[in-house]
Amino acid sequence: MFTNLYAATWGEVGKVKEKGLFDFDLFSWMAWTWQTAAFFIFIALCITVMLIWEKKVPGGSPRKGILGLDTTRGDRLFVSLLGSAFIHLAWLGLVGSLLWIASIICVAYFIVVFKYV
Repeated sequence: MFTNLYAATWGEVGKVKEKGLFDFDLFSWMAWTWQTAAFFIFIALCITVMLIWEKKVPGGSPRKGILGLDTTRGDRLFVSLLGSAFIHLAWLGLVGSLLWIASIICVAYFIVVFKYV
């Protein structure tokens, strides 16, 4: 089911292709796929949720976690997003392209970071 990867090769870089839903001339330099769009939409949603959370419960008082550092909600969001990127890259390098398992690991990592860090 997940054996076919539909990635562009260097031989297809200069070729004209059919326009898709997310093909904008502004982003023509970038490999703009639905996965890329979902990634940026997820980041925007995270920042929006953090903004609403901050407006509803102001302060986000720093707390000392297991790292011994004072962290706020924004710090924990940054640490969890950065760690998730490294988890996905390590998964790609060590296991392969079944990234949904790495995504489940990242959700668990996100919960641990927000609870204990």
